[in-house]
Amino acid sequence: MKIDRLIGIITTLQQKKNVTAPYLAEKFEVSRRTINRDIEDICKAGIPIVTTQGANGGISIMEGFSLDTTVFTEQELSAIFAGLKSLDSVSNSASAEKLAQKLGGSSAIRLADNMVIDLSSFYKDDLAAKIDSIKQAMKESKCITFHYCYNKGEADKLIEPYLIVFKWSDWYVFGFCKERQDFRMYKLRRLWNLQITEETFVIRDIPEEKKQFGSHMTDDYIITAVYDASVKYRLVEEYGPNSFTEQEDGRLYTEWGFSTQKRAVEWFLSFGDKVKVIGPSEMVELMKSTLESIKNLYES
Repeated sequence: MKIDRLIGIITTLQQKKNVTAPYLAEKFEVSRRTINRDIEDICKAGIPIVTTQGANGGISIMEGFSLDTTVFTEQELSAIFAGLKSLDSVSNSASAEKLAQKLGGSSAIRLADNMVIDLSSFYKDDLAAKIDSIKQAMKESKCITFHYCYNKGEADKLIEPYLIVFKWSDWYVFGFCKERQDFRMYKLRRLWNLQITEETFVIRDIPEEKKQFGSHMTDDYIITAVYDASVKYRLVEEYGPNSFTEQEDGRLYTEWGFSTQKRAVEWFLSFGDKVKVIGPSEMVELMKSTLESIKNLYES
């Protein structure tokens, strides 16, 4: 795009002070005539450009004239660059690289390079393709279809895509389900055969309560348990260093809320024999019956 090229030329002149028309033509892959017209447009915009002939001649910004480059502070530019790099980890674009070229050897880039944020997990290629398709569908206001696998089984879905959401360490598409006539979240790792349809949609207003992702998941089912000291790192990681009480025997006592019994069982089973549920009594019985079912599975 022309505007990108004009910004690129101005940035190059700020960095290198004096360049030649052939250099700019090769850098931006256009003709010298195009560069000459670009220079004229930059002058019309109020930026004084000087061209000189001879061995040391070239194109430069008039001495004494300076552009305001303090729109963003170094820290702000660093944050922008780090954010673009993280998004590039789940995209086929190279936004961070393009910004780096415009900023040259900026110290803001060096600061951002000290931070690595990889949002792609272990399935970048598949994830990037899904995100790119969903972004295209949202841009064109087109519905998408996909096959979805969840705890109730499998089903083909047709939705109006509205948001791509990263939450709970995973990626989701948030959209309006045509079958359910309501807004829903779908985990990208659970869907495949994603296709953009020719069916367009009129953008709906999203109710504020629907934007509060996970607000319906309350942790009001209180369960007490004791953990072996060897799994302390997991308790600290999930709930913090003050989330348990260390007993005289070294075990760790907890009293936490869970959203459902099912989620609680999954959590406790992940610790193997390193945890014992104490109460309430129905939870203890549920753990016993679950462990008995697992035992029967291996004995059959």
